[in-house]
Amino acid sequence: MMIQAPSAVVMVRPHHFSPNPDTAADNSFQAFDDQRSAVEIAADAEREVTTAAETLQAVGVDVQLFDDYETTRPDSVFPNNWFSTHSGGHVAMYPMYSPSRRTERRVDVIDALKEKFRVQDVIDYSGLEHDNVFLEGTGAMVLDHVTRVAYAARSHRANPIALERFCTNFGYEPMAFDATNEAGVPVYHTNVMMTIATDFVMVGLDMIADTQRRREVIERLTSPGRAVIGLSYEQINNFAGNAIELRGRDGRVLALSQRAYDSLRDEQRDVISRSCTLLPLDVPTIELAGGSVRCMIAGIHLDRRPVAVPLQISA
Repeated sequence: MMIQAPSAVVMVRPHHFSPNPDTAADNSFQAFDDQRSAVEIAADAEREVTTAAETLQAVGVDVQLFDDYETTRPDSVFPNNWFSTHSGGHVAMYPMYSPSRRTERRVDVIDALKEKFRVQDVIDYSGLEHDNVFLEGTGAMVLDHVTRVAYAARSHRANPIALERFCTNFGYEPMAFDATNEAGVPVYHTNVMMTIATDFVMVGLDMIADTQRRREVIERLTSPGRAVIGLSYEQINNFAGNAIELRGRDGRVLALSQRAYDSLRDEQRDVISRSCTLLPLDVPTIELAGGSVRCMIAGIHLDRRPVAVPLQISA
């Protein structure tokens, strides 16, 4: 069963990356580095994305890599927040909470996908921004493509109206819940605390304070027979929840950051390794912005267009 693990992804290589001060207020994972200049940070981020894309390509993941030379998009390295793709040829574009992130939506990226993959329609929710209604893609939601459930931690970036509208249009059941870190601060994006793979789920269960709702979430996550890997607050803070299962040349891989990998216990790695190969990517500069490997990757769940074969004419 490969429906949860796409074999192709979109990544954006920024040339002017920096932690975004406009998003720091509700993103407790964000940090700043005063040991490097802005130019050094941007150059290091560019190298990290290049290396990560090359590592994924080396294991057989098709990486559609787009460059971003704009100086006003510090978070453009996180494309999964502004669009998602779905089986049947459907694409969604999302309303973004921070005005500084709204120009990350790029028509050229969608057009490039249309050239290589079958796209039937594009549903654009960005107009909801005018009503202060936001839903930041597969950052705000973690989608179970098998059971068709959209998990969402309530926040400024996951409005229930937009969530309900997305689920109605795309055929998912919404499952919203409250989640906080150890200091009681709401989780800004669901995908920092939850990863759904084919045979397992990694989730910060302690972050869901309501025990009844926690049980309901666990029951739904495990309904296809998945194992549950509970993550501690410390592991969540090291981005262990911000991973994504992909399909490579020789089977499934779990892409996660080196920092996340190092935080996992041996027995947790053993559970993951029974299903897929762990693939750590070193992205410490990118993580300054409060997101990690999952945020950097937008999975492509679209059918490929057939490759045209030249007509052979006999002499």
